[in-house]
Amino acid sequence: MTMMPVPRKMKRLEPFELALRKAGMAYPGVTEEFPWGHRTLKVNGKSFIFMGINGKEGLVLSVKLPRSNGAALMLSFTEPTRYGLGKSGWVTAYFGAKDTPPLKMLRQWLDESYRAVAPEQLVDRLDEIAATRARAPRAPSRKSSPAAAKKPAPRKTAVKKSAAKKAPAKKSAAKKAPASARARRT
Repeated sequence: MTMMPVPRKMKRLEPFELALRKAGMAYPGVTEEFPWGHRTLKVNGKSFIFMGINGKEGLVLSVKLPRSNGAALMLSFTEPTRYGLGKSGWVTAYFGAKDTPPLKMLRQWLDESYRAVAPEQLVDRLDEIAATRARAPRAPSRKSSPAAAKKPAPRKTAVKKSAAKKAPAKKSAAKKAPASARARRT
C-alpha cells in the first residue's frame, strides 16, 4: 500500500507489498518513509528498499544486492535501478497485475539489502538473534513425541493375537473330551 491510490487491477498485489513491509519492519532500527509517494524502509537513515504499486508497472521494488545482483539481473522481471544506483548493486523488480511475486526470494533480497546498508552493530545484533533462535530448544511435536515412538508396530500386535488364539484352542480341546474321559478324572 503506497501513499498513492492503487489502481483496481493492481489490488491483488497489495498483500505482497504488505508482506515485504512486515518482513522489513521486523529488522532492528528500521523506519518507514514515503518520499515521492512510495514506501521506503530505512535503517540509520539509509534506504534499503523502495517499493510501491502504480497503474503502469504494478508492484515495483528496488533493493541493494551487492552479492547477488548478477544473478538477480538474469531474471526477466529485473533491471539495474535507474538514476545511477544500478552501478552500486541496486536492482529493480517489476510485477504486473497478473504476476505472482516470489516472496521467498524477495525476502532473501530484503535481507541482503538490509545487511548491505545497516551499521555493523545492527547486523551483529541480527546475527545474535538468529543464533539464539537456532539454539533455543523446541517443544517436541506430537508426531515425534516419545509416546508416539513407543507405539507397538502392527506386526507385533498380530503376533500377540495369534498367540492368544492358540491358548484357548488347547483349553477347548480339553473340554470336548469324551464323557468317559471326564468321568475317569473325577
